[in-house]
Amino acid sequence: MSGQTAFFHDEKCLWHTTGEHALVMPVGGWVQPMAAGGHAESPESKRRVVSLMHVSGLAAKLGVRSAPMADESDLMRVHPRSYLDAFKAASDSGGGNLGDFAPFGRGSYEIAKLSTGLAIQAVDDVLAGRFRNAYAMTRPPGHHCLPDRSCGFCLLANAAVAVETAIARHGLSRVVVLDWDVHHGNGTQAIFYERPDVLTISLHQEGCFPPGYSGFEERGAGEGTGANLNIPLLPGGGSDAYLYAMKRIVEPAIDRYRPELIVVASGFDANGTDPMARMLLGSPAFVELTRRTMALADKHCKGRMVMVHEGGYSEALVPFCAHAVIETMAGCTMGVEDPFAELIEAQQPKERFAAFQRGLIDEMARSLEF
Repeated sequence: MSGQTAFFHDEKCLWHTTGEHALVMPVGGWVQPMAAGGHAESPESKRRVVSLMHVSGLAAKLGVRSAPMADESDLMRVHPRSYLDAFKAASDSGGGNLGDFAPFGRGSYEIAKLSTGLAIQAVDDVLAGRFRNAYAMTRPPGHHCLPDRSCGFCLLANAAVAVETAIARHGLSRVVVLDWDVHHGNGTQAIFYERPDVLTISLHQEGCFPPGYSGFEERGAGEGTGANLNIPLLPGGGSDAYLYAMKRIVEPAIDRYRPELIVVASGFDANGTDPMARMLLGSPAFVELTRRTMALADKHCKGRMVMVHEGGYSEALVPFCAHAVIETMAGCTMGVEDPFAELIEAQQPKERFAAFQRGLIDEMARSLEF
């Protein structure tokens, strides 16, 4: 069993609603209604991932599991009682918004607790040796959520709560959270910013979200100084930017840190057709990111790696990216061909742009002494 890949999912997570929006703007005034609610963070990209896994036969090769809702004592490792109470009250009374770009509906409190529970169980099962690695299909996502404020579609800090729970249960002293969602993992960063026992690394499109944010100079504080890395990449950087940043900064940083567990904030919104970003990744790039991260996990922590789902809003392409990543984790191939791969490859930046971006990454690496 320990050699198997687990996939944690619960249909109830797809029932979380964000209300009537056009992408991220509430319907009303000049903003027209759209089909099926219209919000970018719809359940469809996640539902289509699971559907593709079943049709291809991949699901049958995994340990497919659900999990109980996160216990509030575990949530309170990150979130204060006041925030949980406010979230629960608003959810019970029909929904609301307790932060920035993070609407929710009736019942979303319990669904968010279930989403966090999937992440907690995935980490716990991998650390207990029940599975070699695991993917948690969490929804709502979590990497933008602050301890006392929701943000960017995120209502509870799924990965951060799972890490804190793992530290408490398993006595870990060095955990890496690698975030390749196209948006900055500001919530995860804030939670661990003064902590040396969690190295947070965010690869993100510069200036995308939070709006205008870059963040390279933010390296942690106090005892956590040096344990936070932000790698802002230029829009349109494509696979070369991500893979070069992995080689020059991410891999040396993780080698230096020697983690006992790697948790990946697995966003697919850097894909080449995503409406929320402009980074031009295709499924082959996500596969290579996964292979490199698995190699680091094999080198330092007996293969123990957990991916926690974050963003990804292209309903057409996200299923192919996620399917390819989970195949890679499981060490199998189901013969699914990504019909978008050739189109996205043709749009990759030319050598002049790629060289310019590599130069910026080299500057960052030198300042970090890599």
